[in-house]
Amino acid sequence: MSNVNEIFEDFLKTNTIFKDKKILQSNYTPENIPHREDQINQIAKILAPALKLQKPSNLFVYGKTGTGKTLSVKHVLKKIKALSEEKSIPIQQLYINCKLKKIADTEYRLIAQLIRDLGKTVPTTGLPTDEIYKIFFNIIDERNQLFILVLDEIDQLVKKIGDEILYNLTRINSELTNSQISIIGISNDYKFTEYLDPRIKSSLSEEEMVFPPYNALQLQDILLSRSRCAFQDNVIEDGVIEKCAAYTAREHGDARRALELLRVAGELAERSGSEKLKIAHLDDADEKIEKDHMVDIVLNQPKQFQAVLYSILFCSKESQVFTGDIYNFYKNICSKSALRPLTQRRTSDIISELDMLGIINAKIISKGRYGRMRQISIALNPTTKSKIVEILEKDLNV
Repeated sequence: MSNVNEIFEDFLKTNTIFKDKKILQSNYTPENIPHREDQINQIAKILAPALKLQKPSNLFVYGKTGTGKTLSVKHVLKKIKALSEEKSIPIQQLYINCKLKKIADTEYRLIAQLIRDLGKTVPTTGLPTDEIYKIFFNIIDERNQLFILVLDEIDQLVKKIGDEILYNLTRINSELTNSQISIIGISNDYKFTEYLDPRIKSSLSEEEMVFPPYNALQLQDILLSRSRCAFQDNVIEDGVIEKCAAYTAREHGDARRALELLRVAGELAERSGSEKLKIAHLDDADEKIEKDHMVDIVLNQPKQFQAVLYSILFCSKESQVFTGDIYNFYKNICSKSALRPLTQRRTSDIISELDMLGIINAKIISKGRYGRMRQISIALNPTTKSKIVEILEKDLNV
């Protein structure tokens, strides 16, 4: 039987390869954000009128996960806060992560959370929606301030509760007499605004910004900068940073993923008793993260999503798989799993979501006079794929 105390004592005796691990964590905000100077300056120019209490245009920021969107917006807002406090300019900032459950899963809860963030108490449920809005409007207007409201992962909000809430929020200023509110929406989904009511889209996207993925050299810069502060001197072997950047650039150009990969590789090196972080640790970390991440995604998806994914994984045994083949197989899975089949258009939307999550690659190819078709391939390594198939077969009863 293993002795837990011995494990802890051994860990305390050994020299850790980390100097400050939190520098590699996703919630760490660095003072400098490399390779996003242009975007930060653009955000600053859009929000600058707030310092004269002139309402800035609503801003919609989008790009893939880990491209520095939230980091850049928060960086500019931090500067605005410091300057507004120094010069006594009445600006208040509100931030909501729309992915969080029990905060942004109903219209009522989101507005109630904003009211709580403004220092007032409100019941978690029970009031009519109109009443909760009235309380929110009154609190804002009596403050006589300019408000900047950030809705991070705004696409998740609309997926959960529809776009009516965005219409109500973008119309707030017409209800206010003394205060004004400006909205910043941040989304990982490039196509998100295509599904919005045109009135909401024009109000929300007065200004738009796209954050491109980082390339391998930019990721190397970010990793080098953070690793100098996160690790002890001379513990990272040559080639580790370069390979970590190459891994991530090849997939999504996601800086968050690159930093997580380096952190997990360091943890695995430490657990193995190594005094150095080696490329082998990086390879192990890559497999562990992909498996854990993808398995978590699949476990938390509804049955219809799982049925479409299982159909893709099953059909991908063929060299070329197209949407039509997948849909036919999916209908068979639905009958076995007692699910009501979705329309082909809705399954096509799910395929797009799977592509965005990095589980598959969906490529549009021309078939000449027969039109265009989407060719599907799997973006998972064999170990992760077999684990996910096993989970899906159990969940779907097939």
